[in-house]
Amino acid sequence: MAKLNQKSITSIIFLSLGGLFLLIAILGRFIFNPGTLMYELSVESIGKFFDIIDFFETKLPAIVETLAIIVFLWLLGKAIGLLLKLFSLEGKKSKTIANIVASTIKYGLLLIGAFLVLSAWGVETPTLLASLGILGLAISFGAQNLIEDILAGLFIIFEDQFEINDIIQIDGFRGKVTEIGLRTTKFEDVNGDIKIINNSDIRGAINTTNKLSPAICDVSVSYGANLKEVEDIIKANLERIKKNIPHIKEGPFYFGVESLAESAVVLRVYSKCDEENKYSVRRQLNREMKLIFDENNIEIPFNQIVVHQVKEDSTT
Repeated sequence: MAKLNQKSITSIIFLSLGGLFLLIAILGRFIFNPGTLMYELSVESIGKFFDIIDFFETKLPAIVETLAIIVFLWLLGKAIGLLLKLFSLEGKKSKTIANIVASTIKYGLLLIGAFLVLSAWGVETPTLLASLGILGLAISFGAQNLIEDILAGLFIIFEDQFEINDIIQIDGFRGKVTEIGLRTTKFEDVNGDIKIINNSDIRGAINTTNKLSPAICDVSVSYGANLKEVEDIIKANLERIKKNIPHIKEGPFYFGVESLAESAVVLRVYSKCDEENKYSVRRQLNREMKLIFDENNIEIPFNQIVVHQVKEDSTT
């Protein structure tokens, strides 16, 4: 505790000295008489580094111009963003393009603003541009991955590989496209986790949104059940299933016997829905089939183990 107090006291002393020097630098010329030691220190020595008043007096036009540039570009960016939002209301394709354009404009405005501000402060921007051109050429050889990401992102957009809100499968990951940028694309899975992938790393993507996706229910009945009666019951309740599951776009259909398993006959009910509702519809199909089977006393068998006990011969 004593060491902590000592450090605190030391910090307070240094802060006090720093504040004193700053105060002398700013107000010394107004407090001390010309020709005195403190006046010379405040004007000629310390004041050279902290002459804030002189700085604002001499650089006021540059400061005003800088603020004007920042405000103008900020308002311009907001206006362009608003126009892009209005444009993106037409559909997913326009929204995806709008995001790419917004990202490009954002970086472009930052670059333009930087050059305008430097020009306002007297920097020779043509010379700087020439230097940056040579530097950019040198950097481009080491930024091949960045260039690949940008080109891949442009190909994704203009080749209609996928768009925002599409459901995509990539290397075992399944998620909804939430953002397509110049360099990366973001996907959100059913758990809400966000996966960020470089555009050049997106290969073999499966777009499951372009067409309706199947939602399948495989239900088992025992070998002892009357198969024709079970099939008639399923067919008679297909309209009921459709009514209870509004997300079904096509079907449901009874597709017949899917397989003859070891301890049951597997029947298949097939339907189609939007990709984002596939798993929800599948769960609801399972529920409806279980309720229908319970109402009609149809047994859904479960795995059983039959044990045969060998009787010993009493004569031995």
